[in-house]
Amino acid sequence: MASLPFETTSTVSTIPAHWRDFVALTKPRVMTLVVFTGLCGLLAAPGHIHPVLAFTAILCIALGAGAAATLNQWYEADIDAKMKRTANRPLPAGRMDRQSALHFGVGLSFFSVLLIGVATNWLAAAVLAISILFYVFVYTIWLKPRTTQNIVIGGAAGAFPPVIGWAAVTGDVGALPIALFALTFFWTPPHFWALALFVKTDYAAANIPMLPVVSGEAATRRQIWFYTAIMAAAAMAPVLLRLTGLIYGVTALLGTALFVVFAFQVFRHRETDPARMAPERRLFKYSIFYLFLLFGAVVIDRWLLA
Repeated sequence: MASLPFETTSTVSTIPAHWRDFVALTKPRVMTLVVFTGLCGLLAAPGHIHPVLAFTAILCIALGAGAAATLNQWYEADIDAKMKRTANRPLPAGRMDRQSALHFGVGLSFFSVLLIGVATNWLAAAVLAISILFYVFVYTIWLKPRTTQNIVIGGAAGAFPPVIGWAAVTGDVGALPIALFALTFFWTPPHFWALALFVKTDYAAANIPMLPVVSGEAATRRQIWFYTAIMAAAAMAPVLLRLTGLIYGVTALLGTALFVVFAFQVFRHRETDPARMAPERRLFKYSIFYLFLLFGAVVIDRWLLA
């Protein structure tokens, strides 16, 4: 279980943190997909927003995502120290003290929410605030250490960016951003559980109840297949609801068909050695490309329909 906020980590920094460590806390590689989906929500929205304000809105989405990632690592520093893939992060590696990370995360949170509210509107600010609070309190503190369904429910935090981008332009929330929220929400379990299958030893070492650790690999493969089916329906919903046109429809159909093929290969795979889990790694990598592909198609489609 994650340590309490007032506990200290096993490694304490004795020197000032480098600026690169603060950047690392924001998980810039993960942030790329968050920023892209937020940008697509903004570009697909009807109406007009000044380029400077549009840039500010996307910057705030990035800062908000970075704030959530920072607070996640602040809370889970002791857990990160037990896992190979996270042990070199700034806090468990001892390159930064915990209080600095907390102040940085809280400061980014308030700054991003206030700035997007002033620059665009307070609905966008409210949704951004909800996404940060949901990730930190609902996913990180409550769900992740307690239930195998942590990533299912907690995945909502990562599904908010297109809603924020849309709201920054329009001041409301329409059917398309809700559909994109649903797509991202149902995409998250197969994406993340594919990763969890080949890093399950890390989660076991940290006593995190991820699905492969608690319920086993066979159950995880079934759940990946189950959520892939729901995700496929969510991917086609914008077409069926006539929110998008032919370009998105064809892209979603072909892209989702390949996703289903990869998910089925994972479902049928019975390898238990993480080093030999090629189908799982392939699904994980493709799932990232898949979301970029579909969101990009949404923007192109909407622009051509305009």
